[in-house]
Amino acid sequence: MNLNQLELLRVLQETNFNLSKAAEKMFVVQSAVSRQLQLLEGELGAPVFERQGKKLVGLTPLGERIMEEVTLINVSKRNIQTIAEDFLHNRNGELHIATTHTQAKYFLPEPIRKFREKYPNIKIYIVQSSPTNLIDLLHHHQADIAICTEKLDESDDKLIINPCYEWHHVAVMPKDHPLSEGEITLERLARFPILTYSKGYTGRSNIEKAVADGHVGLDITLEAADSDIIKTYVRIGLGVGIIAATAIEPQADEDLIARDLGHLIPPSVTRFAYLKQLYLPTFCRFFIDELLRAAGRTS
Repeated sequence: MNLNQLELLRVLQETNFNLSKAAEKMFVVQSAVSRQLQLLEGELGAPVFERQGKKLVGLTPLGERIMEEVTLINVSKRNIQTIAEDFLHNRNGELHIATTHTQAKYFLPEPIRKFREKYPNIKIYIVQSSPTNLIDLLHHHQADIAICTEKLDESDDKLIINPCYEWHHVAVMPKDHPLSEGEITLERLARFPILTYSKGYTGRSNIEKAVADGHVGLDITLEAADSDIIKTYVRIGLGVGIIAATAIEPQADEDLIARDLGHLIPPSVTRFAYLKQLYLPTFCRFFIDELLRAAGRTS
């Protein structure tokens, strides 16, 4: 058994057990992949993959258990390389941030500006996706850190999850809207079409909780993942928007009224997460410190 064979197992799982794709990723011919797999299974004394003819269709129970160890080995390889680079004060590298549009536009600019001042040669990649997919990006080593409000499950024992900042929702509307004056209640909101976030985005679960607790149904006629899209359709008269207070820009949104909904909708908490077993390089720890500083917290 050698490291190349173990790497082959990882690549096969990544490529959905496709031998030709695995061979391409490992820069060898398919016959070499098949031969290495045959040698490994011969040494182990049992098959690692389930087969239909010559096609690999899944892992055997033994294969499932072996892949757990292969994952640990892969993490260790990454850590060794990162530790060595950190020890040598390597200021050339990459920071991959997985987040949503709202965080990327309204929260991250200042931490990223500070990061760029400190580490001008580190390349920054921002991957915008759904909260559910952000966690998958961490687990598949396609992101170093994920930042979002929804879907960070505290029960995920493979992640370190920390609170970053607390925020609340606001109702946005044109200045001449009936809700621009007087007390806002769920009953009053229910009289108008509501434009808000798609399920799973930016505190939508807290909006649903407030509606359920208040026993008042809201007429949600438009859902979007992007705060700017919601504001656009508020401007053309499609309804009242419910968005994150952090998404209000005083100058750009001076034509709109933003009314606090903190008394109706529970506050939301944006969190950041990273893999527990991965060694964080110095520049990544610096970025986390800047996140907390921007949020008014200390690390």
